[in-house]
Amino acid sequence: MQNKLPEIPIHDIKPLLEIHEYSLYYFLALLTLGVIVFGVGIFFLVKYLKNRNAYNLRKDSFHLLETLDLNDTKKSAYAISQYGAVFKDDSPRHTEMFSNLSERLEQYKYKKDVDAFDEEVKGYIELYKGMIDV
Repeated sequence: MQNKLPEIPIHDIKPLLEIHEYSLYYFLALLTLGVIVFGVGIFFLVKYLKNRNAYNLRKDSFHLLETLDLNDTKKSAYAISQYGAVFKDDSPRHTEMFSNLSERLEQYKYKKDVDAFDEEVKGYIELYKGMIDV
């Protein structure tokens, strides 16, 4: 004998619903954003490390002008002409001042024996050093 159960309709169980899951897309977007931020950070770190020890001609020239011994007139005149030329294109005022200074230094170059700098030339040299921005 076979027992047959009557079919009773089930009213309290609902059918399966499709759930839209976006967590994979959120994860991929977050991962992509993280890789981009990491790449930009590495780029700026490498750029900083590369430029950290770069040679700075302006800073070096300014240091040499500041430590120049004005008692050795001939060497100083040549050195001021060489190292001061680095800064002459900073502004029209620098260009004019450098040309005036070069004219005044001409009398201390190209001769075997030269006199010491007079006070006017020393004043021009100090004024030009004071104008320089490094």
